[in-house]
Amino acid sequence: MLSIFNSVFRTNKTYLEETDTMKKFLIVGLGNIGTEYTETRHNIGFKILDAFAQKEDLAFETVKLGDVASFKVKGKTMLLLKPSTYMNRSGKAIKYWMEKEKIPLENILVITDDINIPFGTIRMKTKGGAGGHNGLKDTQLMLETTSYNRFRFGVGADFGTGRQVDYVLGEWNTEEKKILTERLKLASELIKSFVLSGAKNTMNQFNGA
Repeated sequence: MLSIFNSVFRTNKTYLEETDTMKKFLIVGLGNIGTEYTETRHNIGFKILDAFAQKEDLAFETVKLGDVASFKVKGKTMLLLKPSTYMNRSGKAIKYWMEKEKIPLENILVITDDINIPFGTIRMKTKGGAGGHNGLKDTQLMLETTSYNRFRFGVGADFGTGRQVDYVLGEWNTEEKKILTERLKLASELIKSFVLSGAKNTMNQFNGA
């Protein structure tokens, strides 16, 4: 009962410790809540944050508009967010936590699947369109800008005409699962690099890897 009270009470104050806003980062993994979506390609954002949390021994807590966990590294603090708003309303959760924690736009990183790049390829950009991705469309709408950092994880485009939705909401195949473990480790390294080294250095090091 006490833990529930604390979770509710915490939504009325900042989740991260009070610190210089430029040292606070919001890392958002896009996905859909529910066990039926857990192993789907569209949920790679959630999967990457889960892998990062497991590596750093972090626990997520269910609070307003999502599950969150915090992590401090070399004087910088990041809030990991898995929105509970479903993919099409991802921007609502992002905007809420960005404003609540007073995190500057340049310190936000949104992780998403991308059918336009080969499976397993990782690519970071500091701006750009939504590329038909509903989660990015809503993020752009709520933040009123296309200039925000996004980390795109390639899921490939091995689907026929009119089968895109079935493909991204489909589960990883056997071969993909074999490769995912190492790619998730690399994705975690990218997140930490973004926080410690900045967007430009991270893009130079990881794009196309």
